Amino acid sequence: MILAKQYKVLSVCFLILASCNLEQNQHIKRAEAIQAIHLAEVNFSKMAAQKGIAAAFTQYADSNAVIKRKNDSLINGVDAIKNFYIMGDYKQVKLNWSPDFIDASMSGDLGYTYGKYEWVSTDSAGKTQTYKGVFHTVWKKQKAGDWKFVWD
Repeated sequence: MILAKQYKVLSVCFLILASCNLEQNQHIKRAEAIQAIHLAEVNFSKMAAQKGIAAAFTQYADSNAVIKRKNDSLINGVDAIKNFYIMGDYKQVKLNWSPDFIDASMSGDLGYTYGKYEWVSTDSAGKTQTYKGVFHTVWKKQKAGDWKFVWD
């Protein structure tokens, strides 16, 4: 009888310790994900500035990514996103952004960012227009460990 009670107490103690360890691991995964997403956002923005919007959005899009653009149109999939940005005057566009907030799931495989962007375009007459707004991006950790957006 005494041995059974001791076993129960030890079992409860083990479960409490295991739970604390699991919670600590989840916080570590979340913190690591937030850092990785921040790095992905920075590199995504740099690539857009250096190589253009089409290259950056193609590189950082998940194969099933969706972007919402003009007139609330949804563009589905990395190939459609690439085609959207290679058409039109997007080669003349400068897009700058920076996240104001980043968060991630406790499992460390999904996260989101939001912040401000600036879209500067120059038309064929040389007239420059600047648009400012707020972006929201959902990020998903890929099997290889890199991060790609699934919604922008």
